[in-house]
Amino acid sequence: MTITFAPATPSLTSIPVGARANGNPQVNGGGPASAHVISDKPLGNPRPLRVICIGAGVTGLNLAYMLPRHLKNVEYVMYEKNTGIGGTWLENKYPGVACDIPAHIYQFTWAPKPDWSEFYASGGEILAYLQDVAKTFELEKYVHLEHRVNHASWDEEEGVWNLTIQNESTGETVKDHCHFLINGTGFLNDWKFPDIPDLHSFNGPLMHSANWDDSVELKGKRVGVIGNGSSGIQIVTAIQPLAKQLTTFIRNPTWICTVYAQEFAGKDGGNFKYTPEQKDEFQNNLPKYLEYRKAIETEMNGKFEITFKDSELQKGARDFLAKMMRKRLGENHPLSSHLIPDFAVGCRRLTPGVGYLEALTAQNTSVVRDLIDRIVPEGVRLKTGEVVELDVLVCATGFDVSWTPRFPVIGRNGINLQKEWRHSRAAAYMALAVPEFPNYFLYLGPGGPHSHGSAIPTVEHETKYILRLIHKAQTEKYKAVAPSLSATQDFLGHMKEFNQRSVWSDNCSSWLKQGKGDISPLCHPGSRIHWFHMLQEPRWEDWEWTSVSKANRFDYLGNGYSTWEESGKDISWYLDDADSGLQSIRY
Repeated sequence: MTITFAPATPSLTSIPVGARANGNPQVNGGGPASAHVISDKPLGNPRPLRVICIGAGVTGLNLAYMLPRHLKNVEYVMYEKNTGIGGTWLENKYPGVACDIPAHIYQFTWAPKPDWSEFYASGGEILAYLQDVAKTFELEKYVHLEHRVNHASWDEEEGVWNLTIQNESTGETVKDHCHFLINGTGFLNDWKFPDIPDLHSFNGPLMHSANWDDSVELKGKRVGVIGNGSSGIQIVTAIQPLAKQLTTFIRNPTWICTVYAQEFAGKDGGNFKYTPEQKDEFQNNLPKYLEYRKAIETEMNGKFEITFKDSELQKGARDFLAKMMRKRLGENHPLSSHLIPDFAVGCRRLTPGVGYLEALTAQNTSVVRDLIDRIVPEGVRLKTGEVVELDVLVCATGFDVSWTPRFPVIGRNGINLQKEWRHSRAAAYMALAVPEFPNYFLYLGPGGPHSHGSAIPTVEHETKYILRLIHKAQTEKYKAVAPSLSATQDFLGHMKEFNQRSVWSDNCSSWLKQGKGDISPLCHPGSRIHWFHMLQEPRWEDWEWTSVSKANRFDYLGNGYSTWEESGKDISWYLDDADSGLQSIRY
């Protein structure tokens, strides 16, 4: 895609009546009557739309709850490839799986759960919460389970996305269409085995953390775990007491933090179970429960300074965590020099690995830092030539975090987003949308606030932005809307320049840099509050809008009436409050 400059615009007085601008006839007072027919609908009339969301995890459920409450005349459908609702929490069932965000702020604001069992909830409890929310709020009716979207293409003339979907249970191919396509698959969805030669030559059970086989017995076995990201840390901690011999293969150092929102955590920053009395108090005193949630959220939001490499908070965090890790490993332990990073705290996502360092120093645990050469039937062969013999091999190697769609997404001019992002870095306008892909939105896309705390408030604010845009397109008769290339390039340029000062750009391998250490991170250039503020005030001027009407862009003004004056509505509301209409202005 290249940037071209339009010719200079003639003066208003030089435009002939009925002349075309940007391919559309401009109809002034003396224009031909046949060019524009007045609609019989009032201003604000919502034209019928169909919206499809791919994925029935946190994002799809939040959209399912909010869309029918704020938009009218919209059909909503979710296609989910799995057999149940829950997204990544349905797929990840490995031992020790848990959220690294406190449970009471990892929930929908519209569906609080006062009776979380622990400060950090297990994956199973989060899955149960999501499925209970779907049932309680009657969101299941929107979901087609075991339906995998295999292809999506934009029809410019009709202003719709045409989808090809595979029914996983019957093998049937289903066709569908929508005016707005929402990709809610997230970036913790497409798990991958590591690129290690002869990986599948291993004689014993081989598992990925995101495709766990509960039938595999670990007790009394020699178990190897490759990877020390969040899942690797949780698995090692959970299975160390079970294994006869545990070998963990670690390539990169990583900071192990005590806990997020430590002021509210358990002893020494650990997890803890809520007592029945605490849960009853939260349930019976909802204002106090809200106060508790806000206190945890406020503490996390107030630590943004730590993300600046040269800040005092960052320096203090590095000193504190290094001392804590040495203490938990044991003074002068040889692992200290291998595990404690020389990059900034937060360059890689922090994991509150309570018990992890202790598991590494247990008598039945071996930590291997040597590079892996290949997998052999007996186990893992190292570059040194040594073979580590194993009974079970676990790959806790994460996901494809390139944001590349798992299926072809064909936009304007035949551009395939899957191919574009497979061969170059993902790039999106405010992590939400892509030039040349009209009416297509991403949740948690490249450049979002991915290291800023709980993802659920982020998703909720993205939903509000998307709904405002759809409402504008629906009531002002826009057929297509996409961010401009120039606005997207400017946003990416600002993000790159800003993040030079951030910890995310330090010399570490992280998924924000797609596994590389020397490129600009795809992370929002600001705090979470900064992100919320940005989305609260949409820059519609950054978008390119295509009207349904080819005759007159003001066709949506309709018959001269407004939906605000429909029967039974207050048509003198403006006398009640002199500030009416200004509530959105906020500093």
